[in-house]
Amino acid sequence: MRPRRILVALLAVLAVLSGGTAVGVTALSVRVEGASMAPTLRDGERLLATPGSADDIRRFDLVLMHRPRTEVLIVKRVIALPGDRVGIVSTPQDPFEVLLRKAGDDRLHRVASDAWGDRVRRTGNCCGADGTRSAAPRLRTVPPGRFFFLGDNPDVSDDSRHYGWGRLEDVAGRVGARVWPPSAPHGLGNRPHLTQVPGDGP
Repeated sequence: MRPRRILVALLAVLAVLSGGTAVGVTALSVRVEGASMAPTLRDGERLLATPGSADDIRRFDLVLMHRPRTEVLIVKRVIALPGDRVGIVSTPQDPFEVLLRKAGDDRLHRVASDAWGDRVRRTGNCCGADGTRSAAPRLRTVPPGRFFFLGDNPDVSDDSRHYGWGRLEDVAGRVGARVWPPSAPHGLGNRPHLTQVPGDGP
């Protein structure tokens, strides 16, 4: 009888711990809403974000941030940091060519992401002086304390092209892992990369 009681007690403890872990993950995680970060993140998935200061943010990080001028939390991709020059050239052949010149670097790069692929259909140039869409493509310098952010699904994402430069102080943390559903990959993937391009850009 005693071994059976011990087994039952152990199972009860494991059940409590398991339930507590699930509750903790739910309480500390953030739920993805909408399709602006697809295919990297999908509606209903839950993410864990690591709180951090603006000094922790790097290009191409996924960050949890306050939507500009609100307390609503959203997840977006950091593309350019203070001092970087960024722009988007949009043509019928290539509606979403994101260009980046890193601060202190004369070389011009194209930002490429597997997430964008051939998903982008809508055209629109960038950037205006405030970081929003513009009639003609133009490289703009990201001001101090600001950053340029995009969604991984550009056609349906409201991001810097809509809101303008993000404020580093509005970043609540870096997204570190996907924790729900259990069948989803733990990693995030689709991190953009840079390819150097000739010329001086727009």
